[in-house]
Amino acid sequence: MIKQIRADQLLPGMYIHDLNCGWLDHPFFSNAFAVRDQATVEKIVKLGIKTLYIDTIKGADVWAAPTQHDVNADLERRMLEIAQKQAEKPVVVELREEVARARRLHGEANKIVRNMLEDIRLGQQIQIERLEPLVENMVDSIFRHQDALLPLAHLKTHDDYTFEHSVSVCALMVAFARGMKLPRETVKELALGALLHDVGKACVPDEILNKPGKLNDDEFERIKSHVDEGVHLLRTMPGLGEVSMQVISQHHERFDGTGYPHAMSGKQISLHGQMAAIVDVYDAISSERVYHRGMSPTQALKKLLEWSSHHFDPQLVQSFIRAIGIYPAGTLVRLESKRMGVVTEQNEGNLLEPVVRVFYHAGQSHYVPPEIVDLSKVQDRIASFESFEKWKIDPYQWLPS
Repeated sequence: MIKQIRADQLLPGMYIHDLNCGWLDHPFFSNAFAVRDQATVEKIVKLGIKTLYIDTIKGADVWAAPTQHDVNADLERRMLEIAQKQAEKPVVVELREEVARARRLHGEANKIVRNMLEDIRLGQQIQIERLEPLVENMVDSIFRHQDALLPLAHLKTHDDYTFEHSVSVCALMVAFARGMKLPRETVKELALGALLHDVGKACVPDEILNKPGKLNDDEFERIKSHVDEGVHLLRTMPGLGEVSMQVISQHHERFDGTGYPHAMSGKQISLHGQMAAIVDVYDAISSERVYHRGMSPTQALKKLLEWSSHHFDPQLVQSFIRAIGIYPAGTLVRLESKRMGVVTEQNEGNLLEPVVRVFYHAGQSHYVPPEIVDLSKVQDRIASFESFEKWKIDPYQWLPS
């Protein structure tokens, strides 16, 4: 049986089923392994891991600990509570009007950020003025209709992850800030900081960034140094405001003080740094990497909600979920009718009944004529979220075009 325990309940002789943290938040070879000595227990506690999952069939038990099923049921209940709160998503244009523009912008953004990181590696200075028009265009697109650009955030390739991740975090941060009704100038500063938040990785060797196996302790520390490297590169840069620098310097800090580089906690971390941490983790755990399989968007949101008991401010996590939806645009879902499709856009004030582009029948295992289904207007409902990889479906093919 899989159970969730506190890290201070962990003992030698237990079998860890899941360390319950991001792949780059620990130096162990795997997320699942037998605990053989007290030194391993102490190492896990020192990493700041608060809860984890054990397999009681393969190792010792904690009899009063909740099962994974119980934890998941509680998360489902909390997600439902979030969905029932009104989420205002003012749409300026129809989705079809924004889609082509968003796709061009996404391609342009990836190219600009790739070139910027290459320039840094060559010792050239970042030119903020070249990024400002891009930021302006991304903010405009999200404000016109965020579901045109946000699904593209999930489309990444293993070799290009570093710069594609920066573009995705930028788009998600704008949607988050928009949902919180922050001033437009603050939104632009957040977007610029998000676009630049990982520039320090240009100072980390590619063989470490893209290592297919587990990082050793030295490599783990080298990866973590990217925050200070980024601050060093950018702190004297003209045109970069305090809000942007907070995103860059604090996106790996954690609410409970277990983050880096300064182990800040609570309100020591700025609102903008806390927002950046949430968005950065969401995009990282929902992305495919050479060393781990990405979660579905909905599953990643549930994990954020679980971690909001320690790593993140619970209210901010709930605000982020309301901003992008329980089933974010681009999520593959199965309906109660056994039809499957991709969520194309949210319905204002109804996060459980988005618009879905249906194209497959799971019960009969074949494609069906594509159809746009507004779940707020039919009897069908979402039964589950699904994996594109499991069903061998190309996500790009079924996004709005």
